Amino acid sequence: MRNLFGFSSSILSFLIGLFLMPDALRALPKELYIGETWSAWIIKSKNRSVCYVHAEPRKKTGKYLRRGPTYLQVTNRPSEKIYDEVSVTAGYIYKSKSAVVAEIDGQKRKLFTSGGTAWSNNKKDDRILVREMLSGRELVIKGLSSRGTLTTDYYSLIGFTLAYRASAKACGIK
Repeated sequence: MRNLFGFSSSILSFLIGLFLMPDALRALPKELYIGETWSAWIIKSKNRSVCYVHAEPRKKTGKYLRRGPTYLQVTNRPSEKIYDEVSVTAGYIYKSKSAVVAEIDGQKRKLFTSGGTAWSNNKKDDRILVREMLSGRELVIKGLSSRGTLTTDYYSLIGFTLAYRASAKACGIK
């Protein structure tokens, strides 16, 4: 069905929603760096920038039938004073009140879970984890799904430093 402007009602609804959406959500990510395993991106709006690095696991193990997108990101939001925020998206819902273990070259860190995402417990833990990622070779993430399935994801840290530096530079972080 077409309206006064000649658009279908679903297209008009989409356009109105796009107009009402905050600037940060309307902006599209711009590529800063693309490596073999890591990439860096920026999303700019009028008064803020969000920079992040992104990777998908090189290997995923576990006895699951289906799993959604799985990835790790380190995000910087300077206007909100949020730096080096580490998040892991599992591709499933984590078991309630379970912890995720992040291991880099033998060093283990616990992350808390909320829905399908795991996070460091605080800003200090984020900074430590990022520092270890900058000098490490491999990051292993172990989590437990709401159905009790243990998964292990392996992320290469080769290229993380280049992606991280591109992201930090774009957001004006030293």
